[in-house]
Amino acid sequence: MDQVCLCSVLPPSAIDLLYWRNVKQSGAVFSSVLLLLFSLTQFSVVSVGAYLALAALSATISFRIYKSVLQAVQKTDEGHPFKGYLEMEIALSQDQISKYADKILLYTNTCMKELRRLFLVQDLVDSLKFAVLMWLLTYVGALFNGLTLLILAVVSMFTLPVVYEKHQAQIDQYVGLIRTHVNSVVGKIQAKIPGAKRKEE
Repeated sequence: MDQVCLCSVLPPSAIDLLYWRNVKQSGAVFSSVLLLLFSLTQFSVVSVGAYLALAALSATISFRIYKSVLQAVQKTDEGHPFKGYLEMEIALSQDQISKYADKILLYTNTCMKELRRLFLVQDLVDSLKFAVLMWLLTYVGALFNGLTLLILAVVSMFTLPVVYEKHQAQIDQYVGLIRTHVNSVVGKIQAKIPGAKRKEE
């Protein structure tokens, strides 16, 4: 997982989180996401959403009552304790909506074109690789459910970038060896299967 590659697809704030630039902030996000996912393994989405809403409401209502009582005792008029947040602009602008919609449309079209290319066997080797991947995923699906895979993905996102950053030279060396071996095997397969050799551009 190269940091340069991550920087090209993720905003700087997300990069800082994944690389633990701010340990407290990354730890809070990591633990919160894991807690949410583990909760979903025990309860339904509706229950988890309802409990989170109740917890948030309990905190805000308690704080509102506390501030109101404090203002009454001290005879001050500080106003609503959440006034700053209530006046904050949270609506998405038309430009932002168009920007996100364009990105989603671009990714959707790219995925559709790639799937069409793979399923209609434009390149035999790529389609065979995709078939092997799907075959492996059948075993992964038999061992793990979707939430377990999501938990593993979150743990990987918050650990692999740091591990790669600390041991980049060794990892690049092993990845290069594996890539060379895979390319060698693929080349032999291409040479033996009629029509599998890629067309030279």
